[in-house]
Amino acid sequence: MNRRTATESSLQAANSPVAPDPATAALTPAEHALFAEVGRPRRCYAGETLFRRGDLGTTMYVIANGAIDLDFGDDLVSKRLGPLEFFGELGLLIGDHARSADAVAATEGELIELRHEEFQRLVDRDPGIVSHFLRRAIMRVVLNEQSLIRRLRRRNQDLQTALDSLRTTAHQLNQTEELIRTDELTGLHNRRGLAQHLAERRRNGTLKQMGLVLVDCDRFKQVNDEHGHLAGDRVLQSVASILRSVVSEGDIACRLGGDEFCLLVNADSREAVLGFADFIITTTRGLLQMPRHAEPGDGPLTCTVSLGACLIDGERDWNDWYALADIALYRAKRLGGNRVEWQDDVLAPA
Repeated sequence: MNRRTATESSLQAANSPVAPDPATAALTPAEHALFAEVGRPRRCYAGETLFRRGDLGTTMYVIANGAIDLDFGDDLVSKRLGPLEFFGELGLLIGDHARSADAVAATEGELIELRHEEFQRLVDRDPGIVSHFLRRAIMRVVLNEQSLIRRLRRRNQDLQTALDSLRTTAHQLNQTEELIRTDELTGLHNRRGLAQHLAERRRNGTLKQMGLVLVDCDRFKQVNDEHGHLAGDRVLQSVASILRSVVSEGDIACRLGGDEFCLLVNADSREAVLGFADFIITTTRGLLQMPRHAEPGDGPLTCTVSLGACLIDGERDWNDWYALADIALYRAKRLGGNRVEWQDDVLAPA
């Protein structure tokens, strides 16, 4: 094809009412003829890699026949190009350019290679065709960039949705864990929560100079029998509120089960531990003496409690501490309840 014929063909393509879709990267017959005249044919085979993402390249490829797969990675949509379509055009236009995709031959076929240094020859042969190609190539790059931006935005939205979902899941897991270690009726820690607290303090080396107070409601079964379980629940919640009011950072109040509670507090002396215990005794007595206008069947707001107290050390097991406090608690119950008893560490080896 001579230069005049090629120029006329390019002008006809440019003025065609149906312009080639730049997104398809398909060449017009005139463009293909010009590139075939200047470029070099190259045979490719199925599975052959032409370049990798990130490689620097100065060559554009035109597919004469066969198919090429472009993999952009990062969960982006891959493309398959066929005859008369081109790729790698930025290498031809601007020289060393980092490839944005892996290019792999999907089938056996034939390509036309055009290197950056041959761009001027194309312009010299037919500036009209090259000018029309450049406009379409630039439009294609812009469309590809816009498509990439849309995909990245969608992916960011998906990532944000996934992140929100993870946050929601983490919150739900935290709530579930909180429920697992919390007594539903009173809101205090349960045995599992107490065990986790003790294990964490043991790991941190802070399980020292502490006091343990066991609390047991006096004649609680009588409250349930005479006033019903709702009244019994109200009594347990009242005792729990008193225990919660005395704990500070590092202390823990726990419902061990039924009408039995415990208080684990930072204290380094018998007097400090008994200070907590005396407050509990005094508060329950005060609540029982408060005048109230109750309907028949309401039952008491609280009840008297028996307490057993002791000092603990971090070298011993929870069962040892519990046994000490339980000795004192049993003594308080045996003496009529509504009192606190102390137990020294008689379990320690001589």
